[in-house]
Amino acid sequence: MKKNLLFKVISLLVIASFALAACGGGTAATEAPAVVTEAPAVATEAPVVTEAPVAAEDVEVRWRTRPDNQEEIDVYSQISTDLDAELDGITLTYEPGGSEGANYQDQLKAEIAAGTAPDVFWIPGTDVADFATRGLILNAADLAASTDGFSVDDFYAGPMFHLTYNPETGAAGADSGAVWGLPRDVSTFALYLNMDLINEAGAPDPRELAANGEWTWDAFLDVAQKTRALGSDIYGYGASAWWGPYGVWLNASGGGFFTEDRSACALNTEESLAGLDFQRSLYQDYDVATPYGEDPEPTFRAGKVAMFQNGRWATPGVRTVDFEWDVVQLPNGPAGTAGNWLFWGAYVINANTEHPEQAWALAQALTTAQTQGKISALGANIPSRVSQEALDAFLTFTPPANNQAFLNGIAADANPTAEGPLWAGSWPEYDKIMGPAIQGVLTGATTVEDFGTTICDEANKVFTP
Repeated sequence: MKKNLLFKVISLLVIASFALAACGGGTAATEAPAVVTEAPAVATEAPVVTEAPVAAEDVEVRWRTRPDNQEEIDVYSQISTDLDAELDGITLTYEPGGSEGANYQDQLKAEIAAGTAPDVFWIPGTDVADFATRGLILNAADLAASTDGFSVDDFYAGPMFHLTYNPETGAAGADSGAVWGLPRDVSTFALYLNMDLINEAGAPDPRELAANGEWTWDAFLDVAQKTRALGSDIYGYGASAWWGPYGVWLNASGGGFFTEDRSACALNTEESLAGLDFQRSLYQDYDVATPYGEDPEPTFRAGKVAMFQNGRWATPGVRTVDFEWDVVQLPNGPAGTAGNWLFWGAYVINANTEHPEQAWALAQALTTAQTQGKISALGANIPSRVSQEALDAFLTFTPPANNQAFLNGIAADANPTAEGPLWAGSWPEYDKIMGPAIQGVLTGATTVEDFGTTICDEANKVFTP
């Protein structure tokens, strides 16, 4: 409909120009389409902004994600183009945001304060409470209630608990009076495998070990050591420097970041320290890992890392490599599980948007089964909708061949720890204390014992008394 309107507008302008020319007038002028005047920080050197000319009756809606690489930018740019053609009365502008952890969230907060933030943006699940309690995102409960067919039960319960949590009443769910956004995706960690290196080293195939129930920390270390022996520039393991990768080792040993109700620090428990010490040994004792703090993805894609720990979002980039690769689930730790996370993020609406109805329409369009299917097919995400049909379809989106590795991490018997915000405290402040302290351990600057002695004294300060 809106494309026909645009054609009529252009036709009238052309007729007007001919009439002016016949009277000896000049060329008819047209307005240039609206553009974004401030370019946001982006994840790569070649950002793609998907923008269409704005028809007279269209509302421009800007939206943003935090892509991990150029391939993921391409995925969301294409989605924006597709939805722009489908949503009547709305013209979309997609803005890929920076990928440098908390800087992305800090930039959003600054832009919201300045009145320049997008109408809809993705944020990690950990940050939902912080944005909601600061009044930075819109409570869309009224919009959701007036939407035919909308149900919070269509999505995984873990993300929707936090997205419907009402901090004023402590209630969550369909009747809580709160809808802070819609979950874009879910994911778990897997190990991306360079099978060329593993085969060259004569190491066991991790996929076979996992299928036989033999994929443990010891088996993982064996593969890492054998592939590391291939050369000084070859590494057995690589992981990025943020809370997700190191958290799985704590979880798999029976520990974790918080107490069960997430109201206090648990980083100093015997189990948490045991998990942290094992990861420390990968860097300091066995020297099998890429240097901590350096991004291991380019090194993996260059063929120099045997096992790269990351989520499904890394798949579009890994699909460009020229060596044999696949994925495998994380190894089981002392607690009998892999310690995996149920990662998720949400599309939320800027509290100050001038177009709440159109922003809500976009958030819904971005999370339909059809759109999520397109994104899954392109490799970026696992659908956040609870649907066996969607999960069965996900298994067909190859490579990798072993997509089941990601679903194994979601399964109930894997008991993944749900990524979630701290409604009883401040996740950003907690992370600012925890992250540098753990980096000190993994780089050898601090002992595990010293870490355990002091960490919770500081970390507990961020919780609400």
